[in-house]
Amino acid sequence: MAASEEHLRRALAEKQASVDAQAETVRDLKSRPDARQAEIDAAVEALKALKVEAGAAARRLQAAISSNTDGASASREAFRQAVVNTLERRLFYIPSFKIYRGVAGLYDYGPPGCAVKSNVLAFWRQHFVLEENMLEVDCPCVTPEIVLKASGHVEKFTDLMVKDEKTGMCYRADHLLKDFCKEKLEKDLTLSSEKAAELRHVLAVLDDLSAEELGAKLKEYGITAPDTKNLLSDPYPFNLMFQTSIGPSGLSPGYMRPETAQGIFVNFKDLYYYNGNKLPFAAAQIGQAFRNEISPRQGLLRVREFTLAEIEHFVDPNDKSHPKFGDVAELEFFMFPREEQLAGKSAQPMVLGEAVSKGIVNNETLGYFIGRVYLFLTLLGIDKERLRFRQHLPNEMAHYAADCWDAEIECSYGWIECVGIADRSAYDLRAHSEKSGVPLVAHEKFPEPREVEKLVIVPSKKELGLAFKGNQKMVVEALEAMSEKEALEMKATLESKGEMDFHICTIGKTVSITKKMVSISMEKKKEHQRVFTPSVIEPSFGIGRIIYCLFEHSFYTRPSKAEDEQLNVFSFPPLVAPIKCTVFPLIKSQKFDDVAKIIAKSLTAAGISHIIDITGTSIGKRYARTDEIGVPLAITVDSTTSVTIRERDSKQQIRISIDEVASVVKEVTDGESTWGDVMWRYPTHSALHTEEDE
Repeated sequence: MAASEEHLRRALAEKQASVDAQAETVRDLKSRPDARQAEIDAAVEALKALKVEAGAAARRLQAAISSNTDGASASREAFRQAVVNTLERRLFYIPSFKIYRGVAGLYDYGPPGCAVKSNVLAFWRQHFVLEENMLEVDCPCVTPEIVLKASGHVEKFTDLMVKDEKTGMCYRADHLLKDFCKEKLEKDLTLSSEKAAELRHVLAVLDDLSAEELGAKLKEYGITAPDTKNLLSDPYPFNLMFQTSIGPSGLSPGYMRPETAQGIFVNFKDLYYYNGNKLPFAAAQIGQAFRNEISPRQGLLRVREFTLAEIEHFVDPNDKSHPKFGDVAELEFFMFPREEQLAGKSAQPMVLGEAVSKGIVNNETLGYFIGRVYLFLTLLGIDKERLRFRQHLPNEMAHYAADCWDAEIECSYGWIECVGIADRSAYDLRAHSEKSGVPLVAHEKFPEPREVEKLVIVPSKKELGLAFKGNQKMVVEALEAMSEKEALEMKATLESKGEMDFHICTIGKTVSITKKMVSISMEKKKEHQRVFTPSVIEPSFGIGRIIYCLFEHSFYTRPSKAEDEQLNVFSFPPLVAPIKCTVFPLIKSQKFDDVAKIIAKSLTAAGISHIIDITGTSIGKRYARTDEIGVPLAITVDSTTSVTIRERDSKQQIRISIDEVASVVKEVTDGESTWGDVMWRYPTHSALHTEEDE
């Protein structure tokens, strides 16, 4: 809690205690037959004065809370509503199955939305797949159950859910607790500073709460179903995958994939061969993924079907350097390491090369992709001041992960995770190797045979099964995932003490491992080649989330020429703009219409998306219509030999011959020249007649 707010809560509590004590004094005086009226009147006046002071303290606290929440919240809500209303009205996206009242968490992209999405994905391919010579694949959405059992999704891909005990309506348990805590902090002035601190602590550890702890908090705070106020069930895990069956018999269960990555992992052996049995290499995939969200909200940010673009970069675990790291090492942007988060600090600008050299970022390859993701997002039009890279806290990381960072973008909903960049070590390939029996490994051939000392960890599945029963598999995985240092420390402890405590992240428990349960040794062998399971660096992009944040970052309003209304503008960079330019005959005239058609034909030949508007509406209104869908350039045909080109955000215009239109527009929209470059080469044009109705 901010120190000032805590102080105000304490002051209000003290004033309220004084009011209660004085009220008791007044009641006591009034009940005594020997009390003098003057004494009673003085006590009542003192009570009134204390109430005035308490009221003033309450108003000061309310003002402090409002300055931090209500004003900002109302402003964010109004801005978001303006953006969403524009997006839906101009058909960027709309709720799916709208005529049947829609389905939560499902949306349709309209024509401009499809164009923006297509442009974002095209740039993603150019920026990553082409630049890094990645191998692109396209795998089915329907995935057999055995694949997702191996990956852990069948067992662990869950959220905690509660049900309205009377209506059966389902809610995400953590969302209900989060909403309760936020509302109490923002609106309940009677909260003591201790209670407020408790609620803030609950918000901080929300992701760590077990089902039992979450259920206990819901009961402690008396949280009920939001719609009916009915009692809620205890929280229980709900698997977020859509289940189906493959084939008519129902004997082959499957799921709609929750991510695209597994298709790449199971194809590793063939991709490695295709790449000439060489590491490192990367595979990429763009495709639909599905998550049966319990209670979708926040529009495009939390949906049940969405587009993912994922990269799996396979690398030797002993060499995670990157030959092109120098290209991004000098980049400086907001980074939020775990130490800063735990200390209650905020993200600070940091040079990427320094973050890697200091060990804040685990390795060069992970750092390289963090830098490339930063460039990708900012070139799309994401505001770099509202972009940060946040490192996962220890409790967020899987036990096998070496390091994980999220690219988070700030929008009206707060900081939103849009890209995850993780060093997943060798977990995925090992899991599929074990389940399928097919070794997903790489080879390094030695010029001469080498005598090597190898760590050998052999868990006793029999002993572990007897001790841990259903948790045997996770204990085995944790033992096998130990680093050499951890394994040798365990070996020494087991030899001296016979047992030791060992924390298993996947079950959230510390267990006792005995000497019988695992054999750890270093063995010398002569090898002609090294066989190893590659590590995986995985950047995973939520395309819908990136696009929504881009919509918000690009949106602004400006007054019309008459200043009697606010006009909406999307300032998309030409790279992602849904339509690159518009063509307007200034007035309805056959000769101008003919010129417009000639220009449209040349734009089509140059591969430039455009629309032609010969409606005859005032030119100002036509400008406003196209500004509202983010078209960067507008061509006004007011002559048979030359035209004006207007830039959306500056509203500046140049005059140019008809023959040059397509080449100049292509220069700007392809990023070869800026509008400023073009302004130097061609005469500016005031064209007062084209602005008179704006």
